[in-house]
Amino acid sequence: MALVGKTAVVTGAAMGIGRALAEILLENGAKVALLDINEAAAERPLQALEQHFGAEKTIFLKCDVESEEQIRAAFKKTVEIFGGIDILCNNAGVLNETSWEKTISINLMGVIRGTYVALEQMNQLSGGRGGVIINMASMAGIGPLLSCPSYTASKFGVVGFTRAMAAASEASGYGIRFNAVCPGFVQTDLITNIPVRLGQFSNLAAATHKLVDVMGTIAVSDVAAAALELLIDDTKNGEALLVLQSGATYMQFPTFNPTQNKPL
Repeated sequence: MALVGKTAVVTGAAMGIGRALAEILLENGAKVALLDINEAAAERPLQALEQHFGAEKTIFLKCDVESEEQIRAAFKKTVEIFGGIDILCNNAGVLNETSWEKTISINLMGVIRGTYVALEQMNQLSGGRGGVIINMASMAGIGPLLSCPSYTASKFGVVGFTRAMAAASEASGYGIRFNAVCPGFVQTDLITNIPVRLGQFSNLAAATHKLVDVMGTIAVSDVAAAALELLIDDTKNGEALLVLQSGATYMQFPTFNPTQNKPL
């Protein structure tokens, strides 16, 4: 997909990976609606993006991904201003084992909510233009992170949901590709103060820090570049792209043929 003239929605866009996603989309010619619950945190980044790319290319919409009503209103406003939606980046996420229900609600249910509302605008079967949905997963969605079981569950869910939606879209003719980015440890607030985020698993903080030391960290720009690759390559559908300091790898999974009931 060529991004020039396309419209993208990015959740959790005020800072970190979300802001990097917005920047790379704008750099490649897209218009971007930045969604975030934190209006104050978004103010300065939005001003910087408007100054660099033009105020007509960006909008900020306050949105809590735990609220279907707010998601629906934000998408409707995006369509009113930009004329449609071609790209959705479900990026909003948290890591907090002290509140596992909220972790699941934001990381997994927020992705599902956002996707299902986006389908109303993007699905070619209902008059949409098709497009691409990128879901932000994690390396924890590929292999479990011992100190973060709920976070791990949420990200495994994102990978599974992405792959299932990709297959459903292809079989049904939605005209939408679905892919997941699975970053390792990223230089964001998410991995800051890890011990206070681990709750009953705080005894495993040292093991987590050791894993960070061994694996290293990556920049938000590395994650954004991986998302861009999945966006522009029309052959990518149902992919989970693992992004580590050592490089990016497309994960291999078993696929089942529903007509023959056996793996391919």
